[in-house]
Amino acid sequence: MTRRSTRAPHHAAALLLAGASLLLACGGDPNAAADTEEAGPAGGAITIFTDSTELFLEHPALVVGAPEKFAVHLTDITDFAPLRSGRVTLRFVPRDGGETLTVVQETPRAPGIYGPSPAFVRAGIYDLTILVRSPQAKDSISVRGLLVYATVAEAPIDSGGAEPTGVSFLKEQQWKTDGFRTAFATVGTVADAFEAPGDVVAANGRLAEVAAPTAGLLEVSGLSDAPVVGARVAKGQVLARLRPALGDAGAVYPEARARLREAEDEYARAKRLFAAEAVPERRVHEAEIRLAAAREALTGTGGGALDAEGRVEIIAAIHGVISARTLTPGARVEAGTALFTIVDHEVAWLTAHVPAALAARVDRASRATFQVEGSRTTLHTVRVVSMGSIIDPMSRTVPVTYEFANGDGAVRIGSVARVSVATASRLTGLVVPTAAILEEDGRPFVFVQASGERFERREVSLGGTDGVRTLVRSGLRAGDRVVTGAAYQIKLASLSTAVPAHGHEH
Repeated sequence: MTRRSTRAPHHAAALLLAGASLLLACGGDPNAAADTEEAGPAGGAITIFTDSTELFLEHPALVVGAPEKFAVHLTDITDFAPLRSGRVTLRFVPRDGGETLTVVQETPRAPGIYGPSPAFVRAGIYDLTILVRSPQAKDSISVRGLLVYATVAEAPIDSGGAEPTGVSFLKEQQWKTDGFRTAFATVGTVADAFEAPGDVVAANGRLAEVAAPTAGLLEVSGLSDAPVVGARVAKGQVLARLRPALGDAGAVYPEARARLREAEDEYARAKRLFAAEAVPERRVHEAEIRLAAAREALTGTGGGALDAEGRVEIIAAIHGVISARTLTPGARVEAGTALFTIVDHEVAWLTAHVPAALAARVDRASRATFQVEGSRTTLHTVRVVSMGSIIDPMSRTVPVTYEFANGDGAVRIGSVARVSVATASRLTGLVVPTAAILEEDGRPFVFVQASGERFERREVSLGGTDGVRTLVRSGLRAGDRVVTGAAYQIKLASLSTAVPAHGHEH
């Protein structure tokens, strides 16, 4: 798919970068030039997209015997990087059947920029084919209807005209801006959706409070090695040690532990004697019953394992990350006092608070996308976990809980989210990548690439979105090319009145 914007001397078009505007884009002072030089012949600028390459071509007025330099900017639109190597061939074919003019440049003058200087010997209308042969791209780009004048006097004079509208963002800036991307607005289909507030919670079984199993004193020694907030722990890992207090349940715990050890020894002895045929099997069975009773008695005290010094080991109930820790070395704690909170964030839940009036549009096949506060990254859910059946009387919402993958822990439990809840209905219309949509004072807008280095801000009205693509009801036409990555940098450029300091590396 291609897009061409041109204002050659014989065209009335919108995208000429000529005269004062060319000086401005290249860092010059148009007022100073007007004071010292008469206006010269008008040149032109052309922007064309193919499936793999963007061409932004600036050229002077084309006059026989005046081999002035072209500025051929080539961008690999698979990653929007400049072409850093490779040969470019320009073939100017006259429409009247005369001899073809061919100019070859083996390497770019600067990354992404070729500067051939064709010398025309005959006036007329030429069709240009640019052949690109680079490790990054192989392409053939057609530019039709270039008018070559016999003399400078015949070429139209650049009258300056009105200052070009929009935001200037040079190719060199685009290439140096991380994540800069553009895409066409196209006709497509997206799921009908609506927005709802939401919050991120831990999935069932993936959050554990580790409490003191019995009353006692937290051991001072070893607490310096206890895991801190943010540390990853494994299930069964010793987190701290507690010396049971005498009185209350503290005296019961060591007694229960001692009875368990006796029962374990008795059971092991009974099995050995039975193996030697010294006791009947009934003896082993009785020892097994006493062992089970001892274990139940120990469990009833809320205890875990004892170390060699008789201290209770506080162990992790699940694997995950320590999200809270309440430890005071040497302090007495009561049974049930929370000491650690562990969260396994690899899988998390998102609860969307769906307005009651819209709840009927959501089913278990629905999916959702969301953005958490402070982030512009769109995340996707994988399934519906549950759908509430009771309307909250205060908020008049119904909770719908989704599951999503969070292996890197980038989404923190407790985050507030803006959720786009998809429905079973489909909408057809003009769609753009959701990343293209910006918002200011509650009004959505996009930046449209009007030419290679000029962008226009367009306010749009939106329809549904599936989180990846958004339907645009008004403000764009099919074929408009919108900024989808680093659009915020274009917005910052729109707020500045300064000319880019580096200018073109022509």
